[in-house]
Amino acid sequence: MSLFAYVAVALIVQVPWGEVGYNTIVPHILWQTDYIVVIVAVLGTTISPYLFFWQASEEAEDERIDPMAHPLIERPREAASEIRRIEIDTYVGMGLSNLVAFFIIVTTAATLHAHGVTDVQTSEQAAEALRPIAGEFAFLVFALGILGTGLLAVPVLAGSSAYALAEAMQWQAGLSRAPQDARRFYATIVAGTVIGIGINFVNIDPIKALFWTAVINGIVAVPLMIVMMIMTMQPKVMGRFTLPRPLWAVGWVSTAAMAFAVAIMFATWGG
Repeated sequence: MSLFAYVAVALIVQVPWGEVGYNTIVPHILWQTDYIVVIVAVLGTTISPYLFFWQASEEAEDERIDPMAHPLIERPREAASEIRRIEIDTYVGMGLSNLVAFFIIVTTAATLHAHGVTDVQTSEQAAEALRPIAGEFAFLVFALGILGTGLLAVPVLAGSSAYALAEAMQWQAGLSRAPQDARRFYATIVAGTVIGIGINFVNIDPIKALFWTAVINGIVAVPLMIVMMIMTMQPKVMGRFTLPRPLWAVGWVSTAAMAFAVAIMFATWGG
């Protein structure tokens, strides 16, 4: 709930909503390295590679452990309701996360950037964006937000990495399996979590670490999206459930936008 403090701040402080609305739809692009890197980071945060594994792996696992469930290729009559359920799950989740992200951007722009703070180096600086509503408790609210999102994100990130690695290496995988039945799968989750904890004791700027992780996600997402788009159009892979044309178009436009941003980023670096 602390994340919604950013929404409250945006509604309290003075925000030129007309300008925000216009520039959200018609952004002013600067062909500069720093600007393009931030775009790649935002894209990498929005379409992170783990998204391609987590939900799909969970759906496959639910099917495996449910004796009444069957692959949709075998039960095509069940496809409409199942795909609709997945659509609602995806649209609501992504819509809510992007809404919060939008208000975080607006709030930090109206508070930090408006007062000349353009290079956030510490969590204390980032927390200052919440001061208009939280006052002296701004850091506490910010810390609760970090802890809350961390408790949500760490298991998902470690789990999706373990699913991806286990499926690639053909290991036994699944959170429904006992640890002794999927040792390497659970070892990957533990290793990822321990490494994440260990970073706290190394002299690494956490803000920069988060930022550059998002940039790497943006870069890695491009080949994954290309492969995913090609696979979802193949009847030999998808059966009768190949991607509908509207989603096919949106998918390729998104892939092209990601690839273009990454290419421009490397081009500006090289220049």
